Amino acid sequence: MLQPRLRPALSGVASLCQSAARLSIARAFATRVETTVNAVPAATETVVLSSFSAPAAAKIDKDSVGLRTYKPRTPGVRHLVRPINDHLWKGRPYLPLTIPKKGQAKGGRNNTGVITVRHRGGGAKRRIRTVDFERWAPGPHLVDRIEYDPGRSAHIALITDQATGRKSYIVAADGMRAGDVVQSYRAGIPQELLESMGGVLDPGILAARTAWRGNCLPMHMIPVGTVVYNVGSRPKGGAVFCRSAGTHAVLVSKEEETRDDGTKVMTGKYVNVKLQSGEIRKVSKDACATIGVASNTLHHYRQLGKAGRSRWLNIRPTVRGLAMNAFEHPHGGGRGKSKGNRNPVSPWGTPAKGGYKTRRTHNLNKWVVTPRVRNMGKRRNKKSA
Repeated sequence: MLQPRLRPALSGVASLCQSAARLSIARAFATRVETTVNAVPAATETVVLSSFSAPAAAKIDKDSVGLRTYKPRTPGVRHLVRPINDHLWKGRPYLPLTIPKKGQAKGGRNNTGVITVRHRGGGAKRRIRTVDFERWAPGPHLVDRIEYDPGRSAHIALITDQATGRKSYIVAADGMRAGDVVQSYRAGIPQELLESMGGVLDPGILAARTAWRGNCLPMHMIPVGTVVYNVGSRPKGGAVFCRSAGTHAVLVSKEEETRDDGTKVMTGKYVNVKLQSGEIRKVSKDACATIGVASNTLHHYRQLGKAGRSRWLNIRPTVRGLAMNAFEHPHGGGRGKSKGNRNPVSPWGTPAKGGYKTRRTHNLNKWVVTPRVRNMGKRRNKKSA
């Protein structure tokens, strides 16, 4: 135990020199890697262009995964819980792709000034980000950065078309980082990719080279069982399902038939997609979908911590009807806590809560194959669930 403390001075100097040299080498190596990543995106681009290989695995620190709490120095941060998103862009958004959100749009009012959505108003100034949900532009797109979007729960990615230099916003996938290269195959299969497969369209090889995180594909090109988000419903439309933070769908089945040579060919016009609610829905085989899960998966675990933070988000207070005056709500007024033997209603007298059926019994949605399980005002049995 005492031997390291009794080393001679010369050996101590030598060890210091060795540690300094080791640190300088490590510093030089780190600087070199950083320079390579930032300065040579074209080399990575070329590899992706030529081989259509998988994107590099995202380097995520173990310390940055999870939720962040704060010391209770003030009452507002005592209960504050936030997802750790240190990879987000710290600056302003790309202004040509934004428009200011001003006027009645923030107050929950329609064009005549009548409140149609309650509990909205105030909030911080914000700009609407124009997000590309169609992604018709082919070719490789470089992810410049991942940004926070005040208009949605998921994060967005600023991408640049390597052929034209045009920039656009897309909903970022979980694990997507700056420097990744994503592509869209909605406009068709590139000739270079077809030639690399020998001129023969093999579904297995095609899926292995295209179905990677962040790539946008038509439904008929996606293998069964793949997790997707930003799911469309029409052949020429944009994404309409699974656009919120952490949401995804699973491609359940296709209408295919197997030929004598073993290849599978789609015979129908639709594919079946299972949403997170349990609903199975038919969508067009030419509808778009993005591989992966929508980013910011821990969004639903956040706690705002104080009422003011809700006001910053354009959310006004909610008051029970029972606590109002009689002229403000049908449940208001009276002596003590009483709603006067009245069935639960909205402020405008519309029946609310259980017992008031709003689902249509005829002209059902033809696109729903299996509807989601509904409780109908009753608690779900744990054994059946």
